[in-house]
Amino acid sequence: QVQLVESGGGLVQPVGSLRPSCEASGSIFRFNAMAWYRQAPGKQRELVASITSGGSTKYADSGKGRFTISGDNAKNTVYLQMNSLKPEDTAVYYCNAVNDQVFWGQGTKVTVSS
Repeated sequence: QVQLVESGGGLVQPVGSLRPSCEASGSIFRFNAMAWYRQAPGKQRELVASITSGGSTKYADSGKGRFTISGDNAKNTVYLQMNSLKPEDTAVYYCNAVNDQVFWGQGTKVTVSS
């Protein structure tokens, strides 16, 4: 049974930073890729960033230059460093992992507001 547990969300002022983390129950090498998605109120869930087991990364245009996805294999954890946050980044952020199945975490809420 794969479990993904997100943490590190919270309330931050505009232009601030947060680094949500996603800890997997076991090695993240099991997955072909891991990703962060987000869902804002009234909107569809959207991809924010992804990282493959080989370390290749991709970003949505909304986060390019501001967000960085990274993995720590020793801690079975994937991070999303978010800088220069904007109110429109407010959403629930979900961790995703894919091998021959798709797994989701429960989400961590990020609120960007003054």
